[in-house]
Amino acid sequence: MNDMTPIKTTPKDWETDQEVRWCPGCGDYAILKAVQRTMPEIGGTPENTVFVSGIGCSSRFPYYMETYGFHTIHGRAPAVATGVKLANPDLDVWVISGDGDALSIGGNHTMHLLRRNLDCQFLLFNNEIYGLTKGQYSPTSREGTRSPSTPFGSVDHPAKPCAFALGAGARFVARAIDVSKQLVDVLKSAHAHKGTAFVEIFQNCIVYNADVFAGFTEKANKDHQLWLENGKPMLFAGDTKGIAMDMQSLSLKVVDVVEGNWEAAGVIVHDVTNRTVAHMLVEMPFGEFPMALGVLYDDPRPTFDSAVIEQNAAVAKGKTPDLQKLISTGQTWTVDA
Repeated sequence: MNDMTPIKTTPKDWETDQEVRWCPGCGDYAILKAVQRTMPEIGGTPENTVFVSGIGCSSRFPYYMETYGFHTIHGRAPAVATGVKLANPDLDVWVISGDGDALSIGGNHTMHLLRRNLDCQFLLFNNEIYGLTKGQYSPTSREGTRSPSTPFGSVDHPAKPCAFALGAGARFVARAIDVSKQLVDVLKSAHAHKGTAFVEIFQNCIVYNADVFAGFTEKANKDHQLWLENGKPMLFAGDTKGIAMDMQSLSLKVVDVVEGNWEAAGVIVHDVTNRTVAHMLVEMPFGEFPMALGVLYDDPRPTFDSAVIEQNAAVAKGKTPDLQKLISTGQTWTVDA
């Protein structure tokens, strides 16, 4: 028998015939294109891929990917994705959600997906606002955010998605920007991880929260981006500054790097398996510190789906399937006509 030749796809193969319906200038367009570019590079096939979404602007995503898809109900994408993966473990499952969908009504489901470590990719589009319902403040909106539901400014303390993920037990946590060229590399790293890969994507809502991330996303502000790479020093601002550990306070600090001598400045070398430093990176206050981007944490462990499959196989070993016996087990009765 001849071996099956793998079919190579192109980004075009992942596009549907549906009109993409987001506001002009929405960051979701850039994320969609990045995902479609990623699929051929990871060797994906449309018939073995599923996109599961909740409710929100981002959750229209399955309509625009030439794959299987579920547009589910508010906050429940993780639950549906879990069922999909357990029913067919060979499927490549991607979960698409927003900051409101994943961290408000869906916060509980997101937490359990992360702690269980289902083998899937979880993309959280964070625009710090409810876009679909016309601009109310969301769990990630900053203090002082004015919106129809907070006309005098929000007094809530915003949730930090990556800190939430790490606290819930996520084994892969990353950050990226919607229009960044590095987004594809981050998505490829997420896919290579065995387990739940959580990726927060800063997404610009052009209508209700425009340019909220401009402080580090605009080209003029690229010096405020800290792109992390495993085994490489934490340098930014054209390698003139770095992140070091203050040994007295056991906290991070920004240091100047003179003539490229980052070792003398005490700059930390990024280790993606260091969970403690990952926590510190996601908690860095922006302004005083740069925005940490790329893969912050990557330390695989056995997945939930593999454990379920292994357990089921062990329980079924040596047994013959018998549907009639199963139906007849326990209390039964006959209904006379």
